[in-house]
Amino acid sequence: MAPVALDQKSTPQAAEKAVAVKNFAAAGSTNRSTQYLSEHFSAGELASEDDYPFNEFKPSFPEVHWEALEPIEPPTDRGLFADKEKKALFSAATAVHDLTKTIGTELEGIKLGQLTDQQKDELALLVAERGVVFLRNQHDWTIEQQLELGKYWGPLHRHATTGVPARGDLDAVHVVYTHPDAKLEGENKVYRGPSQHSRTDLWHSDVTYEVNPPSYTSFKLLVSPEAGGDTLWASGYAAYDRLSYPMREYLEKLTAIHSAVDQAEGARRAGNTVRRDPVETEHPLVRTHPVTGWKSLFFNSGFVKYIVGIPKAESDYLLAFLSQHIASATDFSVRFKWNAGDVAIWDNRTNIHTAVLEDVGVSRRHAVRVAATGEIPRDSVDGKSREEEIFRARGYKIERQVQRGLRRQAGYKD
Repeated sequence: MAPVALDQKSTPQAAEKAVAVKNFAAAGSTNRSTQYLSEHFSAGELASEDDYPFNEFKPSFPEVHWEALEPIEPPTDRGLFADKEKKALFSAATAVHDLTKTIGTELEGIKLGQLTDQQKDELALLVAERGVVFLRNQHDWTIEQQLELGKYWGPLHRHATTGVPARGDLDAVHVVYTHPDAKLEGENKVYRGPSQHSRTDLWHSDVTYEVNPPSYTSFKLLVSPEAGGDTLWASGYAAYDRLSYPMREYLEKLTAIHSAVDQAEGARRAGNTVRRDPVETEHPLVRTHPVTGWKSLFFNSGFVKYIVGIPKAESDYLLAFLSQHIASATDFSVRFKWNAGDVAIWDNRTNIHTAVLEDVGVSRRHAVRVAATGEIPRDSVDGKSREEEIFRARGYKIERQVQRGLRRQAGYKD
C-alpha cells in the first residue's frame, strides 16, 4: 500500500483525517472497515473518494488483447509434498476449527506472510481435503505476498473480463468491487427491483470454461459491508457422494460444455473490455482430485451450457436437477461472514460458491482474488468416494447394491 500523502495546504482537520486513513490502511486493527471509516468521515467525504485507502485496487479495464490460452500440464500439485498430518501448519496455529463435517476449516493464529514452504504444502493439502480454509485478520498480508503464494501453487490465471487493480501492474489479480454509488451520477438514483439472477445460477466455480481451470484460489476482503456480503461454498465431493450409485455411474460417463460466451457478452454490454476471446470447453461431469484421489461433481450452472451426446430434453432435465442439487446444499455447504482483512483459500476444482445478494449495493464491498492454474479436469477409474473412504476407515462394509422394491424415505420432519 502506497503511503497516504498529506497536502501541506490542507486544513488541520483534513490532515487529521488523512492520518486516520493512513493508520487504517497500515493497521486495520480489529475494527470492521466500514465502521472505522464511518467514525472518521461523513457520507459526503466518502463519496469524494479522495481519501479511500484502497484506490489503487479499484477495478480498471485496460484496452488490451491477450492470446488464447493453450493447454498446459502445471507442476506437480504441492499438496502431494505435504505431511499428511500437517504438523508444521497445525503447530503454528492457536486453534483449528472444522466449521461443518463436510467443508470448511478456520485456522487461528496463522500469518500467511510468514508461512514456510512446508506449511504452504500442508495448507494446500488442507484446502484440497476440506474445500475451503478461512484465516482472519490478515491485514498485513500484501498483494505481493498473495501473488507469491499463488505462484508457489501454480501458474497464475488472468481473467479475461473482470476488473484488474487500477495500479496497473497486477493483471493476475481479480478485483471484486460493489459500491452503492459506483455507477450513479449526481442525484439520479434509481432502484430497479430485485436481482435478475435466480438463486441457482449464481452458484459457480471460477472460469471453468478454461482448458485448465483454476485450482487453489485466495480471496482477501479489503473493505467489508456494514452487514451481509457473505459467501457460501458447497463441496463437490459431497455433491457427488449424495447421488445414488446409478446416478453416479451415469454421470461418470458424461461430459459437459462450459462456456465463456455469456460472461464476455455481459462484459461488452457493460462497456468493459474483453481481453481474451471467449471459449467453450468440454469437461467431464465427474473429476478426480489429483491429491486426495476423491471424486467430485464438476458442475456449475454459471458456465455449463449443455451435456454432450444426449438429447436436449435429457440434458435440460439434468442441468435443472444438478443446479437444484447444488443450490439446496444445506447439508454440504458452509457460509462465511466476512470482516475486513479476512482471507478464504479454496480449491476451485472441487467446490462451488456463491455470494449472498440480499444486501449488495447497500454498502461497499471490496476484495482481491488470486488463482493458480490447475490441471486439465479428468476422471479416473482409481478415484474414490470420500464418504466411502471415511466409513471404510472406520471398519464399515461398503454395500453398493440397490435394494429393489424399497423407497428411500425423506426422513422425519418436525
